[in-house]
Amino acid sequence: MIFSVFRGLDKILSFESAKAHCDIPCKIYDPIESQVAALTIVRLNDLLQELTAKGDGSPSDTAQFARLIAQKEEHGLKLKEAVRVIWGDYFKKPQIDAHPDVHQLVHQIMMVASKVKQNVDREASIELLHLVNKFAQIFWETKGVATFTAPCPYPPNLDVVYPDLKK
Repeated sequence: MIFSVFRGLDKILSFESAKAHCDIPCKIYDPIESQVAALTIVRLNDLLQELTAKGDGSPSDTAQFARLIAQKEEHGLKLKEAVRVIWGDYFKKPQIDAHPDVHQLVHQIMMVASKVKQNVDREASIELLHLVNKFAQIFWETKGVATFTAPCPYPPNLDVVYPDLKK
C-alpha cells in the first residue's frame, strides 16, 4: 500500500533516484560480477564479428547489431562499477599495503574497459578479462582464499579465476 503511494508521488514529483552499494558497509563483495561482465563482452564481440562477416546488412541484422552494441556498453559499465565498488569500498590500508599495485591495476581496467566500449575489439576484451581475473585473484588473496583457474562453462569458454571454497 505505502509503496504504491510513493510510486504515485514519484510519477508526479519525479523523485531523484539514488543508488549505492553497501555504504553500511555490508561486507559482501565478490569480483564475479566483473568477471561475468568481461566474459559477456568477449562473447558480444564474437557475435558482432559473426554478424559483420555475414554481411547481408538486412534490417534484422542491423537491429541485432545495435542490440549487441548496447549490451556491450551496458556490460562495460557494469564491469567498471563492480570493480570501482570493490576497490573503493573494500580495499583499505592493509590490502593496499599487501598489493600496492592495485591502484594501477584498477586504472588499467578502467582504461581498457573504456577502449572495449568504444570499439569492437576481441583482443582488447580478452585483455580486459585478464586484468579482471588478476583483480579477482588479488581480491581473494586478501581474503585468505586460494584460487584456481578454469575455463568458464559457456561461450567464450575462456579461463576465469575462481575462489576455492572447498576448504
